[in-house]
Amino acid sequence: MKTQLFTRTCAVVLASALFTLGHAEEKPAGSKPDIKFDAAAIGDGGGRQLLSYADVIEPVQKAVVSVYSTKIVRERLRIDPFFRQLFGDGGAAPERERKEEGLGSGVIISPSGYILTNNHVVAGADELKVLLADGREFVAKVIGTDEKTDVAVIKIGAENLPVATVADSDKLRVGDIVFAVGNPLGVGQTVTMGIVSALGRTDVGILSNDQIAGYENFIQTDAAINQGNSGGALVDAKGRLIGLNSAILSGGGGGNIGIGFAVPTNLAVSILNSLVATGKVQRGYLGVGGQNLDAKLAESLGVERDIKGVLITDVVKDSPAAKAGLKRNDVILKIGARPVDSHLSLRLNVSQIMPGTEVSVTVLRDGKEKSVKVKVGSLDERADASGELIPGVTIKTLDDELRTQFKLDRRVDGGVVVTAVNENSPYANILVPGVVIVEINRRPVTDVPSAAAALRPGLNALLVQYRGVLRYLTLNLK
Repeated sequence: MKTQLFTRTCAVVLASALFTLGHAEEKPAGSKPDIKFDAAAIGDGGGRQLLSYADVIEPVQKAVVSVYSTKIVRERLRIDPFFRQLFGDGGAAPERERKEEGLGSGVIISPSGYILTNNHVVAGADELKVLLADGREFVAKVIGTDEKTDVAVIKIGAENLPVATVADSDKLRVGDIVFAVGNPLGVGQTVTMGIVSALGRTDVGILSNDQIAGYENFIQTDAAINQGNSGGALVDAKGRLIGLNSAILSGGGGGNIGIGFAVPTNLAVSILNSLVATGKVQRGYLGVGGQNLDAKLAESLGVERDIKGVLITDVVKDSPAAKAGLKRNDVILKIGARPVDSHLSLRLNVSQIMPGTEVSVTVLRDGKEKSVKVKVGSLDERADASGELIPGVTIKTLDDELRTQFKLDRRVDGGVVVTAVNENSPYANILVPGVVIVEINRRPVTDVPSAAAALRPGLNALLVQYRGVLRYLTLNLK
């Protein structure tokens, strides 16, 4: 079954009245947009039979836009070898320009012109145009993008715009009625209906590849999503934004077969907050290694078989987790109010917490639940704080001092060096001091931050040099 990304309608939301949408060029820092937010669950709709959703959908349609992207592609003309022989090479082949056009959707979430859409809708675009439901057209600028969640924020120069009301996507249930709103295949604004088919799809493989480790937590729906719906709105039966339409499984045919995926608003909001405030994504960092607590492991540890969580197998020295007193063999059950049932959900939940925030981590220790307050760190700064990107393994950017210390080949002109390995590290039998890591997952490594960006949970391929020999190692990072 072939997974295809599609240009989607923009469906992201602001999760709280505290959300700051301050852009330096538009409003003073710290200013707040007028965002509509409704945290109530859908419920049973009052028990009355509903024959039409027109009144619910009409306000949302005004807030959903079409996003047109244009990219200038330069390519060299191919010259027939016969003519080269007759007239000579004449230097490099001439270039020509052509335009690549793309279509997606977006959702207005602020009266002052902020729009949520997908990263793949706007990525690489030289020009963006936004068409509103009332026929007005604007040139848009990109405020920020995040490839790892496929979320982007763009802005148009307009005021008093219609906006979508945002709901709490954590309160969705399988079976809830949903609608996908967007501009599929360029036919014009379209609304399709379905239900929530599944929640928390974390290992679909849509956002992760050899180059990046994405943060997947998709809502699955059978509402028809097609090319052009990307970045558009997935709304509930009350007309509230609960997701950004993102991708489908097509079975190889390229069309909708009833398996579509949307980024939940709560995840999108955490990205939106950071992009608008800083222009980049700031993700939380805990500093633990762990593994899923399955029934057999739980029984061996004397824990009830039906308990779900993540068993801590390693705590990074001087990390937020270490400073808070989290220990090896603790079982993490919750991050704040959110349950943790796998290392993927742990990673996802922590990533959505702004660095510097104090959060309550619920753990099971010696058979008893315990709440531990942790001040979450920054994922970007974890390498500078400890150098332990890999639990129990310290790495540093290669320099002349390290080259001399480990008697490294002078021809090695870049990478990171393993400087220490804790004997209790689960990777002590794989890495040793003096190993130079040159590439991680086919990405060149030039310093510690680039190594941090290349590593991902799960299997990693490392190209290393040791004693003058290049070879590949595999590392399963929990």
